[in-house]
Amino acid sequence: MVPFVLATLTCVHLYAAFLGGELAEDRMGEDHEVVFVVAQDTTSARKAAQKKWGGTGRAHVDAVTRLEMIDGYTVALERTGAGDVTEMEGYN
Repeated sequence: MVPFVLATLTCVHLYAAFLGGELAEDRMGEDHEVVFVVAQDTTSARKAAQKKWGGTGRAHVDAVTRLEMIDGYTVALERTGAGDVTEMEGYN
C-alpha cells in the first residue's frame, strides 16, 4: 500500500518558460527573460511563469518546455523551502 502522504501529493515537473513583454514606453520592440517554474502541466506552468515577469507592463509566454533530462542527467524535484534560488552570470 502507498503511504498516505505519497498518495496525496500531486505530480509536478520543472518547466522553463521564455517570456516576452512590453519595453519601457520610449522603446520599440519587446523585452525577454527566461524563468523556471514547478507545475503540474503546461497550462499551469504558463500561468505561473507570467506571474514571475520582472519587466514593466504585461508579459506573454513565447515558449515553455518541461525539463526532464539535461545532458544525460535526470531532473528531480525535492521540496526544501520557499522561493527561488538561482545563480546568474552576466555577459562578458
